[in-house]
Amino acid sequence: MFADHAKIYIRSGKGGDGHVSFRRELFVAAGGPDGGDGGKGGNVIFEIDEGLNTLNDFRHIRKYIAGDGEPGGKKKCHGANGNDKIVKVPPGTIIKDAATGKVITDMSFENRREVILKGGKGGKGNMNFATPTMQVPKYAQPGQPSQDLEVLLELKVIADVGLVGFPNVGKSTFLSRVTNAKPKIANYHFTTLNPNLGVVDLEDSRGFVIADIPGLIEGASEGIGLGHEFLRHIERTKVIIHMVDAASTEGRDPIEDIKIINSELKAYNEKLMNLPQVIAANKTDVFYGDEEETVVSVLRDEFEKDGIKVFPISAVSGKGIKELLYYVREMLDNIDDTPVVFEKEFFPDTLVSENEPIIVEKVEDGVFIVEGPRIEKMLGYTNLDSEKGFGFFQKFMRENGIIEELEKLGITDGDTVKMYDLQFDYYKS
Repeated sequence: MFADHAKIYIRSGKGGDGHVSFRRELFVAAGGPDGGDGGKGGNVIFEIDEGLNTLNDFRHIRKYIAGDGEPGGKKKCHGANGNDKIVKVPPGTIIKDAATGKVITDMSFENRREVILKGGKGGKGNMNFATPTMQVPKYAQPGQPSQDLEVLLELKVIADVGLVGFPNVGKSTFLSRVTNAKPKIANYHFTTLNPNLGVVDLEDSRGFVIADIPGLIEGASEGIGLGHEFLRHIERTKVIIHMVDAASTEGRDPIEDIKIINSELKAYNEKLMNLPQVIAANKTDVFYGDEEETVVSVLRDEFEKDGIKVFPISAVSGKGIKELLYYVREMLDNIDDTPVVFEKEFFPDTLVSENEPIIVEKVEDGVFIVEGPRIEKMLGYTNLDSEKGFGFFQKFMRENGIIEELEKLGITDGDTVKMYDLQFDYYKS
């Protein structure tokens, strides 16, 4: 079964806790603190694998968890870092936040490898907290927590040209003739159950990639038929070849078919209607006499006034196909060749809940620590060397009850407040 979307759970590794210990050696009266730092938690990394073309693997494995960092040890031993979790996806995979539907990243083109969730930093051991006034620190930092997220994976194939049309109009036969693709072909509806890609090689070596988008019928954008499953695959294309059964072998009106499919494309994503189109009027090999000229004239009168050129072709005999392909190549040459990349809308690094606790503790007489994910985030974007930045820092401390909590713990003027690698002297304003 072809799978082009999946929902999975990912979690980075927790940072290892720092260690509290003191040197104990013969004839050494006061060895001092020697607790080591904890190891960093593993990252969750998404990576393109050119050998994959579906998301089938994610139907069976739905949890991807990186390794936790090991705690620090005695004798300044650093805890081992957690193992990264590498998640391999086919090129063209979009990763979205499941809760909001916003794009986290687009794994395509130059974006071959990206860290989606970072592991928590390891906590510092008590060897880092020794000062002339605090020679016996009995405190070590806990490791930072892991991050977790439920994400949606959507595969949007990377093709220059999208081939659309009602079932049984000859798309698979056309694709098998003009590319190296080998789609299943039979005379019944919905033969094609997944998008087929092929490379069109022209004589001047200026080929392009074409994708057959299967099963479009009226109501596809609302979930009817197979087409709604695959409409996402046309979003990267730059040109649409709209194939119709010009001979009406099943009693359908080709003009009406084109209008119905276009309305489905518009209902799914209005931007698709801005893509240049060309009409391939297929099955001309079954016409008798001047029927072809009459039908093609009607199609041209209806669509060429809007700049949509009509090519009479036969996917069976090959008639008119070369002219169509070179015209499509010319269309591509006149279109901006910037790859279609879905922009980032969601940034997991900012996932710090307002409910995350802020740790305020007294670790020794005259020494206090203030820590937590929100503190680290605030320090990351605040310039404490500027008057404006320091004012923002003081306001943050007051509004989040940190000053009040420090006063409850008995802080006085001149005491030390530690925030990760920063250290401040407290003076009541």
